[in-house]
Amino acid sequence: MSAAELQGAERTPQGVVMKGIPMEPVVEKCEGCERIKEFEGEKYCSTYPQPEKKWKLGVCNFATHVQAQLDKSGKVKVNPLKASKRAARGR
Repeated sequence: MSAAELQGAERTPQGVVMKGIPMEPVVEKCEGCERIKEFEGEKYCSTYPQPEKKWKLGVCNFATHVQAQLDKSGKVKVNPLKASKRAARGR
């Protein structure tokens, strides 16, 4: 492990802990993501400590290997609440 990958991570009886937060290994859906770092032979997400929860409701918003999905008309899906806030700001 290089020091820059998971700086401050240490192995404890509970598992790998970084800055007091227990880290869980990445799930299969994470494979290919640029945020995966290896620590003592296991792979962990450098951004989120519980990667399985990020995939529970769909695509992980930190995933670098997944493209935005297109709807049936060929347009990128946009959250309507975020779209209305952007419109209000003039974007």
